Amino acid sequence: MVHSIPEFTLNDGLKLPAIGLGTYQLKGIDGVRAITNAIDIGYRLLDSAYNYENEGTVGEAVRRSSVPREQLFITSKLPGRYHEYDLAVTAIQESLYRANLDYYDLYLIHWPNPKQGKFIEAWQTLIDAKKWGLIRSIGVCNFLPEHIEQLEKETGVKPSINQIELHPYFNQAEQRKWHAEHHIQTQSWSPLFRGVELLENDTLQTIAKKYNKTVAQVILRWHYQLGSIAIPKSASFERQKENIEIFDFELNETDMETISSFSRPDGRRKNQDPAVYEEF
Repeated sequence: MVHSIPEFTLNDGLKLPAIGLGTYQLKGIDGVRAITNAIDIGYRLLDSAYNYENEGTVGEAVRRSSVPREQLFITSKLPGRYHEYDLAVTAIQESLYRANLDYYDLYLIHWPNPKQGKFIEAWQTLIDAKKWGLIRSIGVCNFLPEHIEQLEKETGVKPSINQIELHPYFNQAEQRKWHAEHHIQTQSWSPLFRGVELLENDTLQTIAKKYNKTVAQVILRWHYQLGSIAIPKSASFERQKENIEIFDFELNETDMETISSFSRPDGRRKNQDPAVYEEF
């Protein structure tokens, strides 16, 4: 069964599926099979990155899939070591060569790396790459409002999307509110916290039982109702299928608030604060 997925419209007009597949650590033939399976059951948004070293795997899955390329939305990300303009141009080209694609639907700056202070130069590269037809929509990951304000001030172009760490232990309420006010789509990485701790939470298990759903489905539905695009990663066909079956029920306001209440100031998984974290 192929699942129908709602869409969110970005500020540049591109429509993205309301849930996607994270592909981190999906590599080689096993990765190709996992991604192809996901496409077969309805996933259309595939999230990769230059630093995941699996753009080739994603591209091969796209070629093996029976779904036309134009019906898929493929994301990759620019690493911090290539923020300088000329380096960024080459990196984007390399991303496309690795995946054997003519264009990416979405290309993001992976981290702002504020100590380097070159993210505006990287952003200008993405703006130009979009003009050249290499990218359909451009965005960022892990950018704080102050970083995005700098981008718009210097270039006049704001990101279509900001992919941030977002899960019940770190609900990013203020950042999400800022995104909404500035018409920037929120996307959630690590939406299930990448661990059993959240899935074994007693309160979440009680909520899941009420809706006859799994805890993972409840959490992913929470993301959707927050207005964020979650990109859970799974190599398991059954888990992929479970993760996408979240559009046939709705969490009530009380349950939404309960899930959001788990958030804590130190809720980041690895203490990767974009104000200081550097990724290369």
